[in-house]
Amino acid sequence: MATDTLEVKAIARTVRMSPSKVRRVLNQIRGRSYADALIILEFMPYAACEPVRKVLRSAVANAEHNEGLDATELYVSTAYADQGPTLKRFRPRAQGRAYQIQKKTCHITVSVSPIEA
Repeated sequence: MATDTLEVKAIARTVRMSPSKVRRVLNQIRGRSYADALIILEFMPYAACEPVRKVLRSAVANAEHNEGLDATELYVSTAYADQGPTLKRFRPRAQGRAYQIQKKTCHITVSVSPIEA
């Protein structure tokens, strides 16, 4: 028998940050309650915490506004970062050459669900 669990998600697209750097932050908050995840994101020393915190707050706001859920009853059910479009730039090098620089972007997805009693 399969139970239909409610998941509310938020997505931030083309965030100017490498997906591998965002994933190390998302791995820390996956499966935690909303309050614990916010505390972790507040005190981790990574720049990726700010966009992840914004997406998490957006997902909880969606859950409160659209589904009528209570923020204290939510936990982070899924959190992942996918590769976005890569911006290609060139750096001048010696003797007229140019080296390519790839500025990576990512799509951050965070889903929250109510805690099962």
